[in-house]
Amino acid sequence: MQNLTSQILGYAEQMPEGSPLSAKSLLHLGNRAAVDQALSRLTERGELIRAGRGIYMRPVKSRFGSRPPTVEQAVEAVAQQRGEIIVSSGAAAANALGLTTQVPVRSVYLTSGRSRTMNLGKQSVELKHVPRWQLALADRPAGVAVRALAWLGPEKAEEALSRIKRKLPPAEFGELVAAAPQFPTWLARSVGRAAHG
Repeated sequence: MQNLTSQILGYAEQMPEGSPLSAKSLLHLGNRAAVDQALSRLTERGELIRAGRGIYMRPVKSRFGSRPPTVEQAVEAVAQQRGEIIVSSGAAAANALGLTTQVPVRSVYLTSGRSRTMNLGKQSVELKHVPRWQLALADRPAGVAVRALAWLGPEKAEEALSRIKRKLPPAEFGELVAAAPQFPTWLARSVGRAAHG
């Protein structure tokens, strides 16, 4: 059993820092129960960090010691492993676009998967399931605008859209307008008005 643990650790150390490691990807080393046990032992020893169910990552080692991978790395790893779309929250999007000065205190990401909480060391990250339209255009600037508008809501959308139109390059704003049919009525109307205004 110790041999399997060191094999898994050796395998993990060959991967780039912050790369996800799934229990399924290690089945060539042993059966599922043995792999799960070895991963559990490596997690207890601090050699690996559990990023989600069946997803592990190596801690980032530096001259100051080791730390968990960044939230972005972990979220990207989960998205990759699970085939989900995971993007920053509407509050973070609104802040990035300068539509609000509020800085999100909690790490919240929106996902096409189920809602859940990931724990990375002492930090917890909330993954919130949202309707597909909020994930439209994913990480493109127009997608950031969609999430910001969803977070701001119908009352503030019109004003925000005029600012977004000035900020986004015309091609990106065009993507937002092209995606409007999949948005809720209030947002599609606002985007339509901004496009012709």
